[in-house]
Amino acid sequence: MSSLKRKPLVVVTRRLPDAVETRMRELFDTRLNHDDAPLSPEALAIAIREADVLVPTVTDEINAGLLAQAGPNLRLIANFGNGVDHIDVGAALERGITVTNTPGVLTEDTADMTMALILAVARRIAEGARIIPDDDWTTGWSPTWMLGRRITGKRLGIVGMGRIGQALARRAKAFGLSIHYHNRRRVPSAIEEALDATYWESLDQMLARVDIVSVNCPHTPATYHLLSARRLKLLKPEAIVVNTARGEVIDENALARLIEAGDISAAGLDVFEQEPAVSPRLVRLARTGKVVLLPHMGSATHESRTDMGEKVIINIKTFMDGHRPPDRILPTML
Repeated sequence: MSSLKRKPLVVVTRRLPDAVETRMRELFDTRLNHDDAPLSPEALAIAIREADVLVPTVTDEINAGLLAQAGPNLRLIANFGNGVDHIDVGAALERGITVTNTPGVLTEDTADMTMALILAVARRIAEGARIIPDDDWTTGWSPTWMLGRRITGKRLGIVGMGRIGQALARRAKAFGLSIHYHNRRRVPSAIEEALDATYWESLDQMLARVDIVSVNCPHTPATYHLLSARRLKLLKPEAIVVNTARGEVIDENALARLIEAGDISAAGLDVFEQEPAVSPRLVRLARTGKVVLLPHMGSATHESRTDMGEKVIINIKTFMDGHRPPDRILPTML
């Protein structure tokens, strides 16, 4: 916690919504990145040496080596985003630097995007959307053309039943999907009953039984390649895999190999292991219609991004007023 008498120097690494930047300039001594490109390692090192508060995004790697260069005034990293796997939170906490995130405000939009990906993959929407612009609709309607798969009555396996997982379950239930989930802790029975959700303590057993898998858990050391090659092989050949969480949770190369071999039907991915780089194998599969690839758009609505910015401002202001920020990351959360 802090109680600076001067306005804190807040360094923001990417462009934020106009209303958010305007409010930040009113409240703080704010240094913005007008180019809206990720800061170079050198620029990020300068920022971390000079700032009282750093506002990074998922495109910034805040590792232990960078934190070792932090100036004496850096006391808060107010992340613009929910996931903090790009920040070495442990190293920050050891240096007395508080880390915050923006939970909750992007839940509904990310769940919407997850449901959209499920539909896009199952019903071949991305393929279909290209046909008319490419002038390929020459024979008209056909009983056997562009056949996808019905989702009503299918089993959805949710990996990670937090806010977003539960929001997805509500949507999927409305589409007539049977809800199954694996989580590190079982959710309260009232939530299970409301969602008609079945809990699986064994991820392996759940994967072997579901038709669609959605990854909705954070990336941590414990969840790195949680969907490994071995686990992906447990899926039915007709199965669909969707990921709007973090790319590192799935072994992308194994997923691509299994789709190429016909051992998994298709996938919809909004996040990637090495983004913005995307595996050429996945790109090739996208061209064949087996995979739908989106450029990390899960929270990309005007409302979510503005709300995320407001959360960042609240966390900074609360901290600088000498109080605990509401979205502080605790060691027990890692």
